[in-house]
Amino acid sequence: MMENGKSRKRRQLTPEEKWEIFLEVTSQEISQADAARKYGVDVSVIIRLRALAKDAALAAFASAKPGRVASVEAVEVELLRAENDRLGEALKEMAIELTLHRGLSDAPSYLQWGPWGQDFPANSVVRV
Repeated sequence: MMENGKSRKRRQLTPEEKWEIFLEVTSQEISQADAARKYGVDVSVIIRLRALAKDAALAAFASAKPGRVASVEAVEVELLRAENDRLGEALKEMAIELTLHRGLSDAPSYLQWGPWGQDFPANSVVRV
């Protein structure tokens, strides 16, 4: 901005200053225009700061869950248990397929014939 022919350096607010501005304006201690003058920024900075604080608060409320916050270890244990369950189910499915495959190739000849007198392929897998 130009003020009396001199360029003004852009003002960088610290997080503490932003919080203080937010509290002062929200509690209606001062107006947005007065806060902008007090801290040497444009009114649009104050407006954006309030919108940012509102969005951040809403996001924090949306992600908050009742109860105690889970520790890192508890989250890892839960993930490992879920992985263990998934692998256990996969192992059961593979054991069933192997049993069926071995069962077909080792079965007596009368069980290897299909209903129309055709042989079952030795590598076929029957899904249950």
